[in-house]
Amino acid sequence: MLRYGEAGDPIVIVPGITSPALTAEFVALDLARDHVVHVLDVRGRGRSDTPPAGNYTLRDYAADLAGVIGALGLADPIVLGHSMGARIAAAWRVLHGDPAGARAPLLLADPPLSGPGRGPYPTSWDAFRTQLDEARRGTTPAEMRRFYPAWPERELLIRAQELPSCDETAVRETHEGFETEDFFPYWERLRAPAVLIRGGASPVVTDEGAADLRRANPRIPVVSVPGAGHMIPWDEFGGFITAVRTFLAEPFLAEQPR
Repeated sequence: MLRYGEAGDPIVIVPGITSPALTAEFVALDLARDHVVHVLDVRGRGRSDTPPAGNYTLRDYAADLAGVIGALGLADPIVLGHSMGARIAAAWRVLHGDPAGARAPLLLADPPLSGPGRGPYPTSWDAFRTQLDEARRGTTPAEMRRFYPAWPERELLIRAQELPSCDETAVRETHEGFETEDFFPYWERLRAPAVLIRGGASPVVTDEGAADLRRANPRIPVVSVPGAGHMIPWDEFGGFITAVRTFLAEPFLAEQPR
């Protein structure tokens, strides 16, 4: 768990499948100008514990998030999740929060919509395993750039440094969960204040997927960041942070989905 900022409403950031807490530092530093920001090392990543196989379900992760929020003494924090973290945040709000009564904003960035009857996750397990293998051997920012050609050098360096801390079993079982655990039952139960931020060019939340989300829960706006793929903050940081801050300023504004 990393902490940034000294004052303001608390935010808990929940990163993605192969993103230990430090990889989200650049987002946290911006938000820490007017918030106290906590960034989670999700189980099996970074400095968190690594449970044995069979303990990496969405319910496991949501229970962890509830436990961390309780341990920090946060009654109703803002929660921002990206990718896997967005699925975790939605499940946490439904399973451990109060979907109808929560007042703090919930921000979901490009959650995987794959699942039963919806096709595979667009990045294969083999692709994840290749990155993990290279990281454990000692990868470099230049090698990382093959996968993320537009990223800033600093973020490539941090990813190369932190990726070896991701447990292979944790990543594999989470990837399996992207295809066996359904996000939509959680999505359908969410209420304002919440927003889903997608990359305009994301293969994870496609235009078709965005339309499915709007049909399944028209109460929650779905906002696109033009030019961004799935890794929205890294691809188009300005557009992403503008979308986040716009929503935080007016979380109950009746906004037309874009």
